[in-house]
Order: sequence, then C-alpha cells, then structure tokens
Amino acid sequence: MRVIIDAMGGDNAPDVLVRGALDAASEFGCEITLVGRGEEISSVFERHGHAQLPAGFEIAEAADVVKIEDDPATVIRTKKDSSLVVALNLLRDGRGDALVSAGSTGALLSGATLIVKRIRGIRRAALAPFIPNSANGFVLIDCGANAECTPEYLLQFAFMGSYYAQDAFSLESPRVGLLNIGQENTKGTQLQLDTYELLQKAGQDGRLNFIGNTEPPAAMKGECDVLVCDGYTGNILLKAIEGTASLVMSEIKAAFYKNAMTKLSALFVKKHMLALRKKMSADTIGGTALLGITKPVIKAHGSSNASAITSAIRQAINAAKSGTATRLLENMDKISL
Repeated sequence: MRVIIDAMGGDNAPDVLVRGALDAASEFGCEITLVGRGEEISSVFERHGHAQLPAGFEIAEAADVVKIEDDPATVIRTKKDSSLVVALNLLRDGRGDALVSAGSTGALLSGATLIVKRIRGIRRAALAPFIPNSANGFVLIDCGANAECTPEYLLQFAFMGSYYAQDAFSLESPRVGLLNIGQENTKGTQLQLDTYELLQKAGQDGRLNFIGNTEPPAAMKGECDVLVCDGYTGNILLKAIEGTASLVMSEIKAAFYKNAMTKLSALFVKKHMLALRKKMSADTIGGTALLGITKPVIKAHGSSNASAITSAIRQAINAAKSGTATRLLENMDKISL
C-alpha cells in the first residue's frame, strides 16, 4: 500500500507531514510518496535523524505551492507544478493507492474532480467525516463540499455514506438519517421534504436502511450511522460539534484543577478522562474522506499536527482497502433516480 502525501499543504508543512508519515510507515507498514520541495522535505528528515530516505519513502519534486488565498477554480490550471496538482496526477496515474492533503479544501475538491475524476454517474463528490458519539460514531455527509444541493445529490450522498460505513467501518446495514429540525416527515425546507420522499422510497425498495428525519441530539446519542445533509448545514454542524467538544473538555479540566480536593479526585478518573479526550480529539480522526472520486482522497485539517497526519494516513489506507469507489460504480442503477 502506497500513500501519496501533499507535503507542502497545511499550516505546518512540510514538518508535520514528514513526521506523521514516519510514524504511519512504522505503525502501518505502508509506503509513502511525499510531494513537494525536495530540499525542504529532506531537511526535515535530517532534523529527525534520517540522513537518507527511509526504506519505502520517495520524494516527488514539485516546486510550487497552493496557497489558501488561491482561487480553487483556476489553481489546477495556473499551478500545474504545485505539490497538490502533482500529487493528484500521481494518484490518477496509479503511482499510489490513496492521497492525503492538509491544503486548501476548495483546491483539493476541484483538483480531485478535474484530475482524478468523479465516479461516472455521481453528481457531486462529498466530504464525509466520521463523528464520534455516545455509541461508536456516524458518517456525516456532506460537511462542506456542496453548499447548495438538490434532492438527487442528497440521495446519492446517502448511498455513498452507507457504502462507506459498510466498507470502512464494518457496519452491516448502516442506519441512514436525514438531518432535520424534527422527526416528522413534514419538517424542513423543500429540500428536506423532497429528499425525504426519495430516501423513503429507497428504503421501501430495500436499497437503503433509511430511518427517517434525525435531529442532531439523536445523532450524537448513536441513533444513526450515516447522517445526510447539504454541505452548508453539515459544515455548521461539524464546527458546532468541534467547538462544543473543545469547550466541554476545557471546562472539565478547569473543574478538576480548582483546588487540592478536585486535583485528588482527578487522579481517580485520569484514565477515563484521557480515553474521553482521545475519543473526542480531531487528531484521532485525522481527516475527512472525499467520497464520489474514483480513488481515495483524504482531507486533513490545515492545522493538523503529526499525530493527526498519522491518523489521516490510516484513514487513507482503510479507504483504499474498502473498495467503496468500485461498489458505487457497480451499483449506480440503485443510486441514480
């Protein structure tokens, strides 16, 4: 298994990308191609005690870098020698099994669509992060790739998320919920009303395990395995969850450090608190799968540390092994209207 990494993408490139790749290669036994400015990448290896490239590593030279202010719609044409574009070309050409980037989300989405290509019949690719909850977790799709959606897009998102949950997370019959402000089938805007009808029919036909409208609290309690929504709403939900998790963990820590008695109490629950922090940490999840593309693409946070990059590489490996793209292509007759 070879993972291609956009080594110049993100706030802390290339340092965290190289360190995360080193840990991933050691932990998962994968091979790594780092794409970017060779001298900068090599200097990171040297700072971490590697005068020569470790076995299984290679560097693909790319002199340019996609910046956050670059226009995603034109960057593929104007920055052909950027680390992101070169990495996407390598993936398209079969030089790796999956790709990880912490760079511009818009440029990655545009590049993956134009270079690696969408699966034939899929209308829009979608970002599908795995969100931890009180059970195990759920796939949220879409969380930002498509601000404006049609009912057909959401229908396809439901199938994409369901297949991904089956293949990557070993869920036999994922429960698919439609994000809404209430459980009644009369709730929501026209988008939700029309999408509900499509998902209900897919459920009645046995093509999908649709459980109806699902509110955010129900999703966090583990009542669904896939939560479907447009990218605008999904991105707000994702950031609200991340912000709430950060606030709660910060407040719990502050409560335990108030005085000697609370510090003593903290010792008795330290193990459980560390487990909770790990479960809620974005570093553990690592990145978000871009579904609907012919080959696995993982978007990591721009501010990712080395641990998050290692987790994103693990996701990339799992996505490559899952075969979700092949299943989607083979089942387009079930997915399309």
